[in-house]
Amino acid sequence: MNPQEVNAPPPSAIPPAPPGKPPRRSRWVGSLLALVLVGLVGGAAWYLIQRANGESSGGPGFPGGGRPMVTVGDAVVRKAELPVIIDALGTVIPATTVTLRPQVSGMLTQVLFTEGQMVKRGQLLAQIDPRPFEQALMQAQGTRQRDEAQLENARLTLERYRTLLSQDSIARQDVDTQAALVKQLEGTVMTDKAQEGTARLNLDYTRITAPASGRIGLRTVDAGNYVTSGDTAGLATITQVAPIDVQFSVPQDRVADIQAAQGAADALAVTALDRTRKAELDKGRFSTLDNQVDTTTGTVKAKARFENAAGALFPNQFVNVQLLLRNVPALVVPVTAVRTGANGDYVYVINEDRTVSLRKVKRGQATVGLMAITEGLKEGERVVTEGGDRLQDGMAVQLPGAQAARAPRAGASGPRGERGEGGQRRQRPPQNP
Repeated sequence: MNPQEVNAPPPSAIPPAPPGKPPRRSRWVGSLLALVLVGLVGGAAWYLIQRANGESSGGPGFPGGGRPMVTVGDAVVRKAELPVIIDALGTVIPATTVTLRPQVSGMLTQVLFTEGQMVKRGQLLAQIDPRPFEQALMQAQGTRQRDEAQLENARLTLERYRTLLSQDSIARQDVDTQAALVKQLEGTVMTDKAQEGTARLNLDYTRITAPASGRIGLRTVDAGNYVTSGDTAGLATITQVAPIDVQFSVPQDRVADIQAAQGAADALAVTALDRTRKAELDKGRFSTLDNQVDTTTGTVKAKARFENAAGALFPNQFVNVQLLLRNVPALVVPVTAVRTGANGDYVYVINEDRTVSLRKVKRGQATVGLMAITEGLKEGERVVTEGGDRLQDGMAVQLPGAQAARAPRAGASGPRGERGEGGQRRQRPPQNP
């Protein structure tokens, strides 16, 4: 017998394991069960969230496993007469501008116009004291009459001398001297007539009349002041406002187009718009181009004439000018439908199955709202105008009209019930109290 076996304690005497320390195998089983439970809870939560998203987005109505559709605006490609227009900023200038200045010096006795009044050519506007000029005219007339009497006497004497010369009773030298005196007096009378005409003209200048028709501005001198003929400020300014001109600048690259359009049409139409480009002030016709290019800006000055019957155009007013060159038949789409990418211009075309296709196009003339497409589209096709930034080739889209039709069914409210076949909700029957 082994001495160790003899000294070993009996089995009943071995102390038990401490109760707080479970075996290692039990700890592994518990951890595995905890992980499985966490996975089940996470999967259930993910399922419920995906189910809720599917119900709120319309469920089976969205392709691609519940991916929501993009609502876009659309437009139909159509044929239209697209106007070729040159836009420019112009300044209204009067057809005639006249500063009303006195031609003679004197006391201003009357002002016969109202500031801002429309006046006509030849209308009396002011009066200068005419008395000094009347006296000057009478003096000139008296001088002329005296010299005319002397001339008449000299002519009669010359006739007598010629008679005596024929009778050989006077020297020829006396006859020649008298003939020279007659010519001298004739020149004096002519000078007197010119002085008389000047005096009469100065008397007429005391009546200040309108040299042109138009609107008169604010007066700078009141009655009772002494005015002079050299006054640069004048009494007032008259501007012709009907008709009136608008001056604007066009790029030098468009000069050839304007000249070609002038040759093809009798008169080019020009429209004047206000600062916001919303209100049309008047319609006119193109007049002419300047004879040289401004080297500092690379533009050419142009002018258009407007009748301005309603008085909407005011001198020195800034307006927006649209010069219509011609109308071009073309396929047009809204400007917002055309986009530019790395490969050029493109549009999104809406197919019959409500998916979109990216298609390259070539653009032509454009206006504020429309753009001509020279290649890439056909008449009657539908293109995306709004919401294209969120699209990709082949995506499904939803139009605003279709969304409105689906709204009552997708957003119907009521008590929650169980789902029947096809994913439709079943209303719970009312419970009796």
